[in-house]
Amino acid sequence: MMSTTAAVHYRVECADRHAHLFAITLTVASPAALQRVSLPVWIPGSYLVREFAKNLQGLRATQGRRKLALAQLDKHSWQVACDAGKPLVLRYEVCAYDPSVRTAWLDSERGFFNGTSLCLRVDGQTESPHAVDIVAPVPLRAGDARWSCATALMPVKTDRYGFGSYLAARYDELADSPVELGAFWSAEFEACGVPHRFVVAGATAAFDGERLIADTRAICEAQMRFWHGDKVGKRGGPKAPHNRYVFMLNAVDDGYGGLEHRHSTALICTRRDLPQLAAKKQPEGYVTLLGLISHEYFHTWNVKRMRPAEFASYDYAQENYTQLLWFFEGFTSYYDDLLLRRAGRIDDATYLRLINKTINGVLQAPGRQVQSVAEASFDAWVKYYRQDEQTPNVTISYYTKGALVAMCLDLTLRSEGKGTLDDVMRLLWARSQGGPITEADVAAAIETVGGRSYDKELTQWVHSTAELPLSELLRAHGVATLDDAAQRAQELGLRVAESNGSVVVKVVLRGGAAEKAGFATHDEWIGIEVPAPKRQPVQAWRITKLDDLALYLGPHKKMTALVARDRRLMRLPLTLPAGVTTWRLFAQDAGKLSAWLAVPSAAASSAPSSAAVARSSL
Repeated sequence: MMSTTAAVHYRVECADRHAHLFAITLTVASPAALQRVSLPVWIPGSYLVREFAKNLQGLRATQGRRKLALAQLDKHSWQVACDAGKPLVLRYEVCAYDPSVRTAWLDSERGFFNGTSLCLRVDGQTESPHAVDIVAPVPLRAGDARWSCATALMPVKTDRYGFGSYLAARYDELADSPVELGAFWSAEFEACGVPHRFVVAGATAAFDGERLIADTRAICEAQMRFWHGDKVGKRGGPKAPHNRYVFMLNAVDDGYGGLEHRHSTALICTRRDLPQLAAKKQPEGYVTLLGLISHEYFHTWNVKRMRPAEFASYDYAQENYTQLLWFFEGFTSYYDDLLLRRAGRIDDATYLRLINKTINGVLQAPGRQVQSVAEASFDAWVKYYRQDEQTPNVTISYYTKGALVAMCLDLTLRSEGKGTLDDVMRLLWARSQGGPITEADVAAAIETVGGRSYDKELTQWVHSTAELPLSELLRAHGVATLDDAAQRAQELGLRVAESNGSVVVKVVLRGGAAEKAGFATHDEWIGIEVPAPKRQPVQAWRITKLDDLALYLGPHKKMTALVARDRRLMRLPLTLPAGVTTWRLFAQDAGKLSAWLAVPSAAASSAPSSAAVARSSL
């Protein structure tokens, strides 16, 4: 099954599913005399050094029957002295026990891997073709369902189940093409002439595959029309930048996330969030899943092709810094739900609820007053992906605030009547030809569309901690805001975990009543003491959830909180603050709102059609 045309060839086998072990055989057709190989320390799209080499074991090298010595150079690189020009074979195993979308997983039920976790880079040959043979595992027991293989890699020779030989033009393409293995559900469909495949691992018998495919197809078509116009995929019309696409969804009991790739995406959701057969109303989490699908698919253009100039060529050995994640992740986060609306998958009220959640999340994070969203982009490697109890106090999400920056720019452009953010995105795509861009390119495109410089707005909204003009811009587009009383945790400046009759403090927000009282992370809030009627002793109450406070406090605003910290009991004086509110959005002018959301008539129907499914199987 080995390809003879590729300079670098991998054979991937499921060596021991119970031990979570993949076995890899790497053949370098014409190595250097001192050949260096290395495993990436991070995966593009997930900005944290994850040290994938920690899972590599048993590395050994041979030429013919001769064993060669390997010298480890650093935490992820090795060098072997060999006869130049003669095939070099490296064999090793990778322990795959991370169920996330970022690394690799293998057990008796499912396999998954990214090339960055399994495939050593061969120095000097990363631009050469890379072949991969993926070997079908032998069933563990009689009667086991046969596994299939799904990937966006280009097949060379594969069987009906997808196992066999694949080819990548270079290492970057191999690293950017995850592989799903198992007895998964699968369906194929076309969107604007582009073939797509959707595979789902872990689905239950209640899963409505036709609904998922119909909704996903509508999202894909809405996005291709967004970038390329209504004639995309038609004869004589523009073409999408991708000629194939694979969605890989792992449905689990508890989990959420996604990672974008040029021709595919890996997704995780809870099984409860999948669409369900014969359901009068789909789970609330299904909208969240559709938003995730929309987000990762939008990355097909915005970050996988049009990308930060700093990502023109990836350095897999260390952090790759950029201040532009507010644009590439934040603007994608703005459009993911907006394009759900334009695709007719959600209504205006649902869209406003989604915006409302984003706004409140930003306004309730004290870190927005500490760190700009550009700084948050640069610091992703040490802050966003290493969150702890202080994260909300010291940083801001470039996803959520970036989305609000995008909304503010869009609504400002619309108010001034020269264009929209849609025009900016398409102009950037045309000017960059789907390649690297800088912040200056973004500013220039906004100026071209808007007819003036927006440097002042970008400085305030992106490079400072100034508040965004959300209320006035929303009001100008038919959306009003109300101040609602905050929930108890937000009122107190706390984030807690409530389970088994226990209230444990997870986060103490900067400047809140709980911080002033002396609360600390990991405190267990046991109870309260409250004033009693005259000549009565102080009343002490055990609490099992924050909602208990209303019952035991009555009209009182002051109490003594009884907490346990490192098994030491403490009494903290706590006063309920006044005037802590949260935003609630509502549609005030349907005409103005409709002009913003601009649902195309062709996408207005949300009813799924079985015609969307070309082929499906279990």
